[in-house]
Amino acid sequence: MLKMNDPHSSAWWVYLVLTDSEQLYTGIAKNPERRFEEHLATYEGRGKKGAKFFRGHKPIKIVYREAAENRSAATRREIAIKKLSPIKKRALTTTPQNQT
Repeated sequence: MLKMNDPHSSAWWVYLVLTDSEQLYTGIAKNPERRFEEHLATYEGRGKKGAKFFRGHKPIKIVYREAAENRSAATRREIAIKKLSPIKKRALTTTPQNQT
């Protein structure tokens, strides 16, 4: 059974990262916390595994996390979130995290 509230489970996660310029970045990962650290390392010039977006945008924190059954489902949800307006994306960050 998929544990929707365990960020270290084998599930895929869709996540939103808030940047210092108040922008939201949407991504997927099996371990969002590890991925956040990769993004931060890319910003700080300590690594290259993070998204190119973070070369010019400092990641502050993960503000939303949602579990998906598999990578395909996570990718579909990521695409859907990326199509949302900025207002609707911000609304996601005010809902309870770790959706079921």
